[in-house]
Amino acid sequence: MATMYYERDCNLSLLDGKKVAVIGYGSQGHAHALNLRDSGVDVVVGLYEGSKSAAKAKEDGFTVMLTADAVKAADIIMILVNDEKQAALYKKDIKDNLSAGKTLAFAHGFNIHFKQIVPPADVNVIMIAPKGSGTSLRRLFLEGRGLNSSYAVLQDATGRAMERVIALGIGVGSGYLFETTFKREVYSDLTGERGTLMGAIQGIFAAQYQVLRENGHTPSEAFNETVEELTQSLMPLVGENGMDWMYANCSTTAQRGALDWWKPFRDATLPVFKKLYAEVAAGNEAQRSIDSNSKPDYREKLNQELKELRESEMWQAGATVRSLRPERNK
Repeated sequence: MATMYYERDCNLSLLDGKKVAVIGYGSQGHAHALNLRDSGVDVVVGLYEGSKSAAKAKEDGFTVMLTADAVKAADIIMILVNDEKQAALYKKDIKDNLSAGKTLAFAHGFNIHFKQIVPPADVNVIMIAPKGSGTSLRRLFLEGRGLNSSYAVLQDATGRAMERVIALGIGVGSGYLFETTFKREVYSDLTGERGTLMGAIQGIFAAQYQVLRENGHTPSEAFNETVEELTQSLMPLVGENGMDWMYANCSTTAQRGALDWWKPFRDATLPVFKKLYAEVAAGNEAQRSIDSNSKPDYREKLNQELKELRESEMWQAGATVRSLRPERNK
C-alpha cells in the first residue's frame, strides 16, 4: 500500500510567506486557487494577455498577472492550463522566468513524462493530481470532505520538495494523498479516462440502451434500467462500502445475475483494456491528444461531438428522467 497523508500530517504553515502562482483559471485552476486561498495561502493568478478567464478571476478577488510576471513573483508555480497548451506556454512565459529554488507543480504527469516540458535541475518539480474534476474538488472542499489525490516528487532541488507537496496537496483540497510517480499517474489516468471513468462506461450504457430499445422498451424504461438506477441507487452503495456491499443490499435475483455475468463482461472487455493500456504506454494516446487538441478548430469539433452525445435519444431521455426526480418537483 502506498504511503498516505491526511490533513493531520500536513503543516500548512510551511507555505507562510510563500506566494503561489496558479497558471490558468479553468476547471482545475479556479478550484486550486480558491481552495488554497481559503486555506490561508497567498495566491495570484497568471493568465495570458486577453484571457477570457481574467474577469472571472478578478471577480473572485484574485490579483491577475501576466503569466511571465506571475512566475517571476511566485515561489511556487502551479501549471494548470490544458495539457496541449502547457509546453508552448512553458517555453514562452515560464522557462526563462524560473530561478533556482522555485517549485513547479503539476496536476497531471502528461507533459513531464512525455518530455514536452523539461525543467532545469535547480527547481523542485512536484505533482498533486486530484482524482476528479475541478468542480468536484471545490464542492467537496466546501463540504469539508476533500477529494483524494495522488502526489509525486520528481526533483527535490531544495531538500524541501516533499514537505511542500504535502502542504500544497492538503491546501488545494485533498482529503488524503497517496504516493505515485509521474509515469504511473499519467498511464493510469489516461487509461481510466478512456476506460471505466468515461469512455467505457458510455459505451456500455449505449450498448445496453440500444438492446433494450430494439426489444420494445420505452426510452424512459431503458434509461432508468441503464443509467438512472446505477447513478442514483447502486453506485452510492459501492462508494460507501464496496461492490459486495452493494450486491448484498440488492434482491437475491439481482445478486445471482450479477455474480453469474460479471466475469463474461470482464472477459469480453479485457482485450480492449489491454489494447488501450498498450496504446497509452506507447505514447500513442498522448500524441493523439496533442495532435487533436492543438488544431485551431478543436473546440468547434469538440462542441459538435458533445452536442451529438447530448442530443442522442439516450441522453435526451436522461434529461427527461432527471427532470422527474422528486427533489426537482417540490
